[in-house]
Amino acid sequence: MAEKVLRDGNTRVGYAELFYDLVFVFAITQVSHHLLYHYSLAGAVETALLFLAVWWVWIYTTWVLNFLDPEVLAVRLLLFLLMAAGLFLSMAIPEAFAHRGLIFALAYVAMQLGRTLYMLSVVWPQAHRRQTYLRITAYFVLSAVFWFWGALVEGHDQRLVLWILALGIEYIGPRLSYYLPGFGQDHSTNWNVSGGHIAERCGLFVIICLGETLLVSGATFAELDWDWPGLLAFLSSVAATAGMWWVYFHIGHRRGTHMIEHSENPGAIARQSFTYFHIPIVAGIVLSAVGAERAIAHPLYAASYAEGASVIGGVVLFLIGCGQFKEASALAFPRSHRAGFVLLALAFALGPWMTLVMQNAIAALILFVVAVLERGDDLPAKVKSEA
Repeated sequence: MAEKVLRDGNTRVGYAELFYDLVFVFAITQVSHHLLYHYSLAGAVETALLFLAVWWVWIYTTWVLNFLDPEVLAVRLLLFLLMAAGLFLSMAIPEAFAHRGLIFALAYVAMQLGRTLYMLSVVWPQAHRRQTYLRITAYFVLSAVFWFWGALVEGHDQRLVLWILALGIEYIGPRLSYYLPGFGQDHSTNWNVSGGHIAERCGLFVIICLGETLLVSGATFAELDWDWPGLLAFLSSVAATAGMWWVYFHIGHRRGTHMIEHSENPGAIARQSFTYFHIPIVAGIVLSAVGAERAIAHPLYAASYAEGASVIGGVVLFLIGCGQFKEASALAFPRSHRAGFVLLALAFALGPWMTLVMQNAIAALILFVVAVLERGDDLPAKVKSEA
């Protein structure tokens, strides 16, 4: 069975994978709207948990598709089933902490466990991979207990705590190399991944999130009267999205791709740089989308610290993630990003004395300053030099 569904050296991203990603355009939109409609500290905690769940189910599927051939019928059917579950997951997000908690938990656990059990059946003849997926299955079974427990309790706070525990178990698993008492831990060298495939998939997910920002900005502005403040807020949101694309793809993504493709232990790099370091990158884009929508809807409102938490905070998160990602291949955090933090801190501090449209435009300008100031190595041979 393994020989029929595993990739035979072809690591290009298939159309079935791109089709699968469409569900996550919807999911990311639902996550950003959850924060938009619950714009408070409690809403931010809920949104963070929902976002981390969406990212985790996507990145685990990406790891699996690094080995499975999406052109094979069985794998394609698996993707279709995951898409169906993903739609229910996405639809349940707005009421995940209300009356659709069980639907959210069922869809999430079905995706995580179902995909892992299928992969386990495929690699069963391969001892090292079989042990790896047995460990992963154990972690998902344990977390499922807390997902369902949280979904069945009536109190909001209890559900939040139990779901944080569930997600914590899943996130700590790779960090512990899926350690199980009495069985030891897994080894990253067992993950002989295709670095180019992982890098391309993560880059495409960043594109999805940037596209969601453009979609939300355009949809919000289209429903308003087209006055000058709203137009400037819309244009600055588009500029900020372009700035994020520039900062991520110009140097960091190319160098990160080269690093993982030429590493002796690509599994360790994929786990650190693409699984974990991409979390603040994607989260920053999502948070910026919320700030952009609020700036477009109310461009002349004062840019209070609460508003600046999304307008400026999203860019800060994004630069933190990009800086960590680039530091992994350059051994130094980019100086341009450090300069960006200083400018962003000033823009945040002065927020109450400016309007949302002004702060949104300044955030976009800072992104372009970071992009222009950044100096990196375009030659792969120098991937270890300072950016």
